[in-house]
Amino acid sequence: MLSERRLEVLRAIVQDYVGTEEPVGSKALTERHKLGVSPATVRNDMAVLEDEGFIAQPHTSAGRIPTDKGYRLFVDRLAGVKPLSSPERRAIHNFLDGAVDLDDVVGRTVRLLAQLTRQVAIVQYPSLTRSTVRHVELLSLAPARLMLVLITDTGRVEQRMVDCPAPFGETSLADLRARLNSRVVGRRFTDVPQLVQDLPESFESEDRGTVSTVLSTLLETLVEETEERLMIGGTSNLTRFGHDFPVMIRPVLEALEEQVVLLKLLGEAKDSGMTVRIGHENAHEGLNSTSVVAVGYGSGDEAVAKLGVVGPTRMDYPGTMGAVRAVARYVGQILAES
Repeated sequence: MLSERRLEVLRAIVQDYVGTEEPVGSKALTERHKLGVSPATVRNDMAVLEDEGFIAQPHTSAGRIPTDKGYRLFVDRLAGVKPLSSPERRAIHNFLDGAVDLDDVVGRTVRLLAQLTRQVAIVQYPSLTRSTVRHVELLSLAPARLMLVLITDTGRVEQRMVDCPAPFGETSLADLRARLNSRVVGRRFTDVPQLVQDLPESFESEDRGTVSTVLSTLLETLVEETEERLMIGGTSNLTRFGHDFPVMIRPVLEALEEQVVLLKLLGEAKDSGMTVRIGHENAHEGLNSTSVVAVGYGSGDEAVAKLGVVGPTRMDYPGTMGAVRAVARYVGQILAES
């Protein structure tokens, strides 16, 4: 266990290195921070921190920089979540308030996160598997052609065309719409197949084929949309940190192009708390020089998806964590009110 003084020295090293991008020496630490000890004592503390693997000496510089282990201790023990200022909170509210639909909400959120943190922003669309049905609409396009519109509690809208085996009248269509909604509105998507399996039997024999076709299309929509959707933005922000990546930036960019990698970075949506993964804690080799800050968001107490940012390990963790958490809270409020 490190002493409180050595923890303070580590905190000062992280803060200075993040702020200046320069390796930190003992003389600079004693000048910038009120550590209450001599430079010689600070040098001794830095030697212990280096022996323990919390800081390292890059090339021939006299200064030291935090390691992944040092950043981890900083985040776990030393970094509170920095609260956003009133102007920042107003900016988030104003930026997100004008969104017209779910795609707009996600697009605005990505741009906002990228601007606030100056990192790469990732926003996961609310998953159908964690959503409930708000409404199912059936529209007649031709005597034997319908449009099925599925609307979720998170504002997600899915549309499918349905080619019916026989003409289907407006009266029958209204009857199917009413019966279908009475069974599925407010219910989890995962429950829908069981809720509608016997619905065709309640219709006249000449309509059962069309009812079965509509239900098949509905269930296929649920299966197709289990693949998670993501939006990413602010990739160009990485170019500002070229010197933070030990070899080159290309492996990072290539990793960010893979959706499976991004989903693993964000983690399971049901884990709605704040997640911070640093450097080699990221399983993908191309992202070993990056950190990920992610949190769940939703329209109630349960998270329906995640959002977060990816950037170099030399990042402002308290500020980034505060921005990510605040944006997630606002997005959740928008979904609850939609």
